[in-house]
Amino acid sequence: MLEAHSISKSFGSFKALQEVSLVVPKQSVFGLLGPNGAGKTTLIRIINQITMPDSGHVLLDGVPLKPDHIRFIGYLPEERGLYKSMKVGEQAIYLAQLKGLSKSDAKAQIKYWFDRLEIGHWWDKKVQELSKGMAQKIQFVVTVLHRPKLLIFDEPFSGFDPINAQLIREEIMNLRDQGATVIFSTHRMESVEEMCDHIALMNKSKKILDGNLLDIKRAYQSKIFRVGIKSEDKALAWQTLEDSFGATPMVFKSIHDEVQCHVQLPDQMTPNDLFMQLSQLGQINHFVQEVPTANDIFIQSIHQNEASL
Repeated sequence: MLEAHSISKSFGSFKALQEVSLVVPKQSVFGLLGPNGAGKTTLIRIINQITMPDSGHVLLDGVPLKPDHIRFIGYLPEERGLYKSMKVGEQAIYLAQLKGLSKSDAKAQIKYWFDRLEIGHWWDKKVQELSKGMAQKIQFVVTVLHRPKLLIFDEPFSGFDPINAQLIREEIMNLRDQGATVIFSTHRMESVEEMCDHIALMNKSKKILDGNLLDIKRAYQSKIFRVGIKSEDKALAWQTLEDSFGATPMVFKSIHDEVQCHVQLPDQMTPNDLFMQLSQLGQINHFVQEVPTANDIFIQSIHQNEASL
């Protein structure tokens, strides 16, 4: 759906983006990640044609990005932009018309979304009368009501309580299922785990990692297992684990009184081999390979990148 090719952008002597390329698959949720100042917002602004790159180009659905493509894009910025003294209903109609909808189509779409989110009674309220979370819902509606094929959300859950965050999360996934492609920028790694198919990680104006999230997890996974063994002789079990498998102690929640440790899978063994050997020490209640979280990958990749600079 979107391709960025060798995008560079500087502001004076500051390099905001350096030769950044990425490909966003159709009907995916693509996580654009990175610490503050990495260049994410600059790239998003270039995609939205708020600013232009110094070099490189962007394709939308295989076509070079053009001004009228804005009607195919919905953008929810981190810094929200509603007019505080304007009534909710007339503001939503106005913003929908800017995206190319007729007044009648705008009203129909607004009614659909207001009914769906149970906010129809807010029509004549001014934005300044709404809480931050209520205003967030309005901002979400005006982002999606023209049914764009590319949605860009920058910290979409900021200001929401857990219930409304889950509601908006479900609506984003529904839009993806209906054919939209989503670019999703956030610092909340639990949302990345739950929603994203693909990610790109940026640091100090450069892309340092991208790809399918599951493939990246496989590349970063270790051969370490969390093990819990209930043994009649805990001291002997621990000594064997330490001597034979180089086990290191750890603690996790369990209802059992057991030896808990990290065990490295030996190169010549399969997980089944390891399980069979460990089972000789007692009853195995816990045997789980450690799979890195998105947060683990984020931190490890940034540290590696920083060390190489």
